[in-house]
Amino acid sequence: MTSHSTSRRLVLSRGAALIGAASSGLLLPEIARAQGSKVRVGLMLPYTGAFAPLGVAIENGVRMAIAEQGGKLGGRDIEWFKVDDESDPSKGVENASKLVQRDKVDVLIGTVHSGVQMGIHKVARESGVLSLIPNAGVHTATRALCAPNVFRTSFTNSQPTRALGKVMVDKGHKKAVWITWKYAGGDEAFEGFKESYTAAGGTIVKELGLPFPNVEFQALLTEIASLKPDAVACFFAGPPAAKFMKDFAAAGLKGKIALYGSGFLTEGVLEAAGPAADGVITTMHYSDSLDTPRNKKFRLEYAKAFRMQPDVYAVQGYDTGLLLVQGANAVKGDLSAKPALYKALESATIDSPRGKWTMSKAHNPVQDIYLRVVENKENKVIGVAAKALADSGAGCKLG
Repeated sequence: MTSHSTSRRLVLSRGAALIGAASSGLLLPEIARAQGSKVRVGLMLPYTGAFAPLGVAIENGVRMAIAEQGGKLGGRDIEWFKVDDESDPSKGVENASKLVQRDKVDVLIGTVHSGVQMGIHKVARESGVLSLIPNAGVHTATRALCAPNVFRTSFTNSQPTRALGKVMVDKGHKKAVWITWKYAGGDEAFEGFKESYTAAGGTIVKELGLPFPNVEFQALLTEIASLKPDAVACFFAGPPAAKFMKDFAAAGLKGKIALYGSGFLTEGVLEAAGPAADGVITTMHYSDSLDTPRNKKFRLEYAKAFRMQPDVYAVQGYDTGLLLVQGANAVKGDLSAKPALYKALESATIDSPRGKWTMSKAHNPVQDIYLRVVENKENKVIGVAAKALADSGAGCKLG
């Protein structure tokens, strides 16, 4: 046989293999590239501005979860791409597009700010890229605009407050004033409170609001004093939450009117709030003080790795990493095997520091919500306010 006919037969057999692959929807070079190359992971988080510590905590958590599993996804090495989203909703689409179009990421992890999340969500829905939400609680992402490729590992804005109503009525607080900022996060937190509180037999005597991120609470606190409710329930977060608790105490309301809130009221601000926070009761899907071997191990390992204490944002990042590892392992690193990948993510049970949780049909955590009280600058767990609480997923057509 001549060398010429040998080479011709090789070309023919290769061609036949390619045609066979093409007819089954798989091109061999593409498969080889996918398996041989690194998984491209995009992080779109706030790395500057007020939310920067949250972005860092989330990234730390993601990396820690993957590092614990050998630093690979389904046996493949990882290449990381990062974009600072600056918590600027006007740049959301542009920044997400950089990661998807320019960097060609296989998965996009982000973000904190709900306004920015809607930009990511638009790009995720249009491109089909796997999108994991490690914080932003905006309802529509797992309700009316839910998508097969979008999964949240944190909470919806109404989930913590949905566990608050029954607790308050059970403690004899049947008349309440609600106060928050007038913006989407505040509105959505109110939905959960209103639903649970009225269902338990409570009456909301007044809803009070102020523009975001205004912290001039004085006039509203005067109004609360004149209304004389049994309790006040609220949604505030970050440094303004500390100011609200201090102003509440300074107005002479502490000790006279019980103060409750979504857990974000007392997350990361207890040092700043000081004694004003003592006795404040909140509901949240995590607490630093959860007395379980899983949480203690996580907190020790995180502190060793990053020389800082983990918070709820670190836990949510960590769980995002755990979810991604489970999904990638199920498809042996081939994140383009989308039906199998989504099935694995949908059926995952995450063994989290917050307690085990599962994924709802709308791709939002079904999780325990803890009852916590502030004692000596610590959110102390005093019970479970709601077991395996799911968001309604209203308007979502998945599953």
